Amino acid sequence: MSKTNQFRVNGVVPIIPTPFNAEDKIDWPSFERMVDFACAAGACAICLPAYASEYYKLSEPERLALVAAAVRCAAGRLPVFAQVNFVSLTQAVETAREACEMGASAIAAAVPRLFPFPEPDLLRHFDRLLSSIDIPFLIQDINPSGPTVTPRFVAELHHAHPHFRWIKLEEPMMSSKVTAILEATGGEVGVLEGWGGMYMLDLIPAGICGVMPGLAVSDVLAKVFQLASQNDPVGAYKIHEAVLPQIVFSLQHMELFHHAEKCLLVARGILPQAIVRPLTLQLDRHTEDRIAFLNRQILAVLHQLGLPLNPILPAMAEQPH
Repeated sequence: MSKTNQFRVNGVVPIIPTPFNAEDKIDWPSFERMVDFACAAGACAICLPAYASEYYKLSEPERLALVAAAVRCAAGRLPVFAQVNFVSLTQAVETAREACEMGASAIAAAVPRLFPFPEPDLLRHFDRLLSSIDIPFLIQDINPSGPTVTPRFVAELHHAHPHFRWIKLEEPMMSSKVTAILEATGGEVGVLEGWGGMYMLDLIPAGICGVMPGLAVSDVLAKVFQLASQNDPVGAYKIHEAVLPQIVFSLQHMELFHHAEKCLLVARGILPQAIVRPLTLQLDRHTEDRIAFLNRQILAVLHQLGLPLNPILPAMAEQPH
């Protein structure tokens, strides 16, 4: 395994959104700015195209083009997780191999949850997928209607494929599960928390190695993770409580999250416009007002912490004229 693929995750791994222009095409200059933003915001890696990238609205060529562009724009500054979410094993294998050829540092894949599958079937699925690549691998499991994979599943798969190195879980009250996974794998499979970083302060003491939130608050959550990991739970809490209302509000619906995330990126000067690809929600005035209010609170937190509104611009560029 190459040296670049021996990286560790210890902190924030934001999901890069997909920016669109008025013609419903990918806005490549804005995409490059978002990768630069992640590199300047204290992230330890980036991931795409995932749910927060609107992957389910992208064509397969668009997905691969985003991975190639992320690798090119990151230019070795951050590792790139290329996410390959398919129910079809054939598609997942083909896309994972192509992402490897493009220079992705790791592959991520969500557990297929279109229909309920027992763990032996999921093990066969991931056994074949992992057998097709040799770079580090992350499994994302989000299953709002049922249980996520067990610590035994994680341990068995890691035993057969040591390059399976991380699992991202998105569920409440999972501190005991984090501990059980770490014990079952001897700490060799790291656990990341998803769902916007909502439960990160509950899970850092249990041993999670990272958080995979949206991009727009990644620098704030990187500060939270740093303080909590340095045994300053009170300092971490004070920052986290200020951003949590925005996270909770936006994650009521995935499409609502896209609107809130892109509006915040516009407010921070990263995106020129907050365009969400259809099919999406038509927001009413009250929801738009609430997004704007909550996003203003994030901007206030940035000011209080002395963090730049837009870290990829010179400091003077942020001053009002």
